[in-house]
Amino acid sequence: MASFEEQMAELEKVVERLERGDLSLEENVSLFERGMQLSGACKEQLAKAESRVQVLLEPERTGPVRVEDLPELSSAETGPEGEEGALDEDEEM
Repeated sequence: MASFEEQMAELEKVVERLERGDLSLEENVSLFERGMQLSGACKEQLAKAESRVQVLLEPERTGPVRVEDLPELSSAETGPEGEEGALDEDEEM
């Protein structure tokens, strides 16, 4: 699997090519599809990293500080954007 940074760099290149507007419809659709794949992969890696950081930031709830891989959220458990539910106004980050 490519690193997060490599996938983000490729996604940026895809977006730049789409924004130029000089591609055929088929090329646009193919690039858009690739961009969506890259975006999903990046979101997944960010969610994993966030879960690991959360464990580190809340040792009082989970015991001594430790690093652990948490189960991945399925798309049914995340919001339409692939994110967990939005924060309430009262919740802090």
